[in-house]
Amino acid sequence: MSFLDLDEFLFDLAERVEVVYSPVASDAKVYPENVDVVLVEGAVANVDNLELARQVRQRSRLVVSFGDCAVTANVPGMRNLLDGAAPVLRRGYLELADHGAQLPHAPGIVPDLLERVLPLHAVIPVDVWLPGCPPSAQRIKEALLPLLAGEKPPLEGPEMLRFG
Repeated sequence: MSFLDLDEFLFDLAERVEVVYSPVASDAKVYPENVDVVLVEGAVANVDNLELARQVRQRSRLVVSFGDCAVTANVPGMRNLLDGAAPVLRRGYLELADHGAQLPHAPGIVPDLLERVLPLHAVIPVDVWLPGCPPSAQRIKEALLPLLAGEKPPLEGPEMLRFG
């Protein structure tokens, strides 16, 4: 939603970039080759996240860890306090079930959880960190403008580096 707060800048951006993959706004099911810049939001919590992160790194020139969840694991990382995937599944599917309590057992229904939720840089090299929950529209714009010019953004100072 913060990205949409870029308002008129979105029109300028649309003239300069081609969105080639988005799990939310695209029909593409496979991450493409030769991506210049990718904004990755969210922590790495399951095997599907891990596989996609590895594809993203392999097929992208610059990887941006976008938002506090990607940068630190933030709120999703709170499940790390439960000491592994089994207690999380037990709590979510057995203890809190209204009726028909059972663990997911058919392959492909729920991706296997990693034992710990990880920030993006724990599983792949990251080129740019953009903290914020979410990053403000101004912070996003200040990061995108240099990227569009082929430069790394100088993310420094409290306004660009503040978490939360």
